[in-house]
Amino acid sequence: MQVLVIDARSRDRTVEFARAAGAQVIERDWTGFLDTRRIAASNVATPWTFMIDADEALDDALRDAILCADGDVDGYIVRRSTYYCGKALRMWKNEPLVRLFRTGRALLKGSCAAGGSAQVHERWVCEGPVAELRGTLLHYSYADAASYRAKFERYTDLEAAALHASPLRTAQEWLLVWPRWLRLLLLKGALLDGGRGIAAAYWSARYRYVACRKAR
Repeated sequence: MQVLVIDARSRDRTVEFARAAGAQVIERDWTGFLDTRRIAASNVATPWTFMIDADEALDDALRDAILCADGDVDGYIVRRSTYYCGKALRMWKNEPLVRLFRTGRALLKGSCAAGGSAQVHERWVCEGPVAELRGTLLHYSYADAASYRAKFERYTDLEAAALHASPLRTAQEWLLVWPRWLRLLLLKGALLDGGRGIAAAYWSARYRYVACRKAR
């Protein structure tokens, strides 16, 4: 198994630890999410590629499922659950993502929540057949409320910089905040997660509006 790490000039000991574990490390300046992932994919020399971020981990079931995959498709969907303040929130559970695929058989496409051209919320897409693996990809993205807000501000800044939002569009997104919040609370189960779920749902519901407001 070959491990490839793309490091954007980190200031911690990531490169040291990765090389000590036998990983190939490419150090380069940060040029955006899509570009960095494409550079990573272009340097993979193995028949299969599994793409994983620094704040993600495999549970035992997913690890075993990957090792036992029969390989008769072009890609595999994994289910990701995102953690907030140490708990996987219901509204962010079981997100389907293509992460394991035949090298060169998947395309990376942008999927901006606000509809612009920013390099955020990207997804791998296989044109050939795909299957689904059991287990869960654990996404430890938000250790606390402060880290969530920091990422929220960063991502909405990126989306706003590549977005044209008219006054009408911005007003429409403001009006849609409230039905989106209710949907997350009631249909996605955020209400059952108490204060953390209610707060995360509120900020998630405001995401498109904030990106449009910043673009203005």
